[in-house]
Amino acid sequence: MSDVVITYCKPCGYLKHARAAAEALGTELGVTPELVPGKGGVFRVAVDGTVVAAKSRQGFPGPEQIVKAVAESLA
Repeated sequence: MSDVVITYCKPCGYLKHARAAAEALGTELGVTPELVPGKGGVFRVAVDGTVVAAKSRQGFPGPEQIVKAVAESLA
């Protein structure tokens, strides 16, 4: 089984985004990601250490984008 980790900025309040992504991954792919608090504005989703989705200047990746990125990485 692959290791899926969502790292989110705790001081920034990104936990809600992390939880939404985790819920979508669980529902769509049956994956239970590890939620890891961080800082410095970080929000990234990694599969086996490779970042597949991350917050950018345009904003957060949506749950659908995250599910697609993780599914492609697991394929």
